[in-house]
Amino acid sequence: MPASLLRRRTLNSIGALAAALAMLASGAPARAASEIVLGQAVPLSGVIAATGAEYVAGAQAYFAQVNAKGGVNGHRIRVVVKDDGYKPDETLRVTRELLQNEKPVALFGFIGTGNVMNLVKNKVLSDARIALLAPFTGAIDLREPPNPNIFHIRASYTDEAAKMVEHLHSIGVRRFAVMYQNDGFGKSGLAGAESALDKLGLKAVATGSYDRTKPEEVDEAAGAIAAGNPEAVIMVSVNKASAAFVKKLRAAGSRAQLFSISVVNVKELVKNTGQELTRGVGVAQVMPYPFVPTTPVAREFLAAMKQYQPDQVVSYTSMESFIAAKVMVEALRRAGPDAGRERIAAALEGIRDFDVGGFTIGFGPGQRVGSKYVEVTVIGAEGRLLR
Repeated sequence: MPASLLRRRTLNSIGALAAALAMLASGAPARAASEIVLGQAVPLSGVIAATGAEYVAGAQAYFAQVNAKGGVNGHRIRVVVKDDGYKPDETLRVTRELLQNEKPVALFGFIGTGNVMNLVKNKVLSDARIALLAPFTGAIDLREPPNPNIFHIRASYTDEAAKMVEHLHSIGVRRFAVMYQNDGFGKSGLAGAESALDKLGLKAVATGSYDRTKPEEVDEAAGAIAAGNPEAVIMVSVNKASAAFVKKLRAAGSRAQLFSISVVNVKELVKNTGQELTRGVGVAQVMPYPFVPTTPVAREFLAAMKQYQPDQVVSYTSMESFIAAKVMVEALRRAGPDAGRERIAAALEGIRDFDVGGFTIGFGPGQRVGSKYVEVTVIGAEGRLLR
């Protein structure tokens, strides 16, 4: 489904919410007592709107599946989704609005390092005593030291960058460069790559960065990296920046192998760059392969997407949110009927070695990173990801 259509549907949902609030003002109940309300803020507009749409879709498919079977502990799940445009200040605003108006028992599936960091900096999660499950970020600053309110289901950018460096080193690459977004997200990946290189007795031959608010302005980064003559470049960047960088680097004559962090949207990268330039680009992945039913969770995911989200994209992103929804439902089930925020957070902490179908998530006291799984895929013919 195009992002524009999803935004229209989101606006319709917001209209329905406004009607519900009007009912509340008149003395009628705004929601049924049998509902479990979760809150989510994602970019449904802006530079990574396609990623936001996919991250909403996978979770909605699983929650719809659960609701069709009667919900959790007799309660149906309702997720209130707000568009934050990938803007940290907007994330802060809409999250406060969610907490005040909707009274969610947990937050779920936010996107962006700076966005989540803004919540932490302003003590939104701790003041509300509410858990945030599965933020779409691998930033180390959100993991070390562990934040008691945030539960991660994906490996860190440090883990991803290290895996890519190790893989490339194993096939003989010695000259590395790093292109990164100049913020917490990008610097986390840069630090991971530099740490992995240091362990191998190497240093990056060049680095280049760009401003997150100007993702297509990568000329300086491409020029600096091309001048370093690397054999491989690790890209810690979002969709438009990655596309612009690939074009600029190739135009500069560089034939370096290109590898991207997992948060890039491959469909958007291919669309904005072209199949010829993206063929052979490596992409780190932190979830099971979603395109064929080779694992139990992939079979369940593909069936649920076909039934409940047939117009949405099957991708690693939608698979990730599907798995996140499974973890959330398990926590809700363990927390019991009518559980509040603190009991749900405790239930999440109590999840150990939870097999979602060939992929395991586990938390614990002081342990908020549920998985460190990373594998490397390659963009093949027609923009398809190959293992």
